[in-house]
Amino acid sequence: MTDFSIVVDVKASPDRVLAVLCDVERWPEWTSTMTSVRRMDDGPFAVGSRARVRQPKLLAAVWQVTELDEKRSFTWVTRSPGVQLEARHWVEAGRAGSRVTLSFRFSGLLGPVVARLYRGLSQRYLATEAEGLRKRCDG
Repeated sequence: MTDFSIVVDVKASPDRVLAVLCDVERWPEWTSTMTSVRRMDDGPFAVGSRARVRQPKLLAAVWQVTELDEKRSFTWVTRSPGVQLEARHWVEAGRAGSRVTLSFRFSGLLGPVVARLYRGLSQRYLATEAEGLRKRCDG
């Protein structure tokens, strides 16, 4: 298994949820899976934007936005020798607000091995981020 995802319902509007997600430097305020996130460029969050992310139990990584739909989603990737990690953040209208899907995909020559080694941590981090996002947006 190289793909991990979680879905969470949030009472806030999709616009509000995506605004919280795209404000990446503030993620450490609402999820314990992030120690720090620092944008490496100025201007609006856009395709090509990069950020240095520090997380507990992981090496610091530079993530770069590869896709951005200002109404719905963004995807960013980080690379290390033999592995690429893609994280997707998808927001859609739900019955009482928004439905959010957060996902990770490991790829590359070593992707399946790394995914297996980090499976538990990846699942815990996704659950923690989903719950933190829900609380941040609903509060």
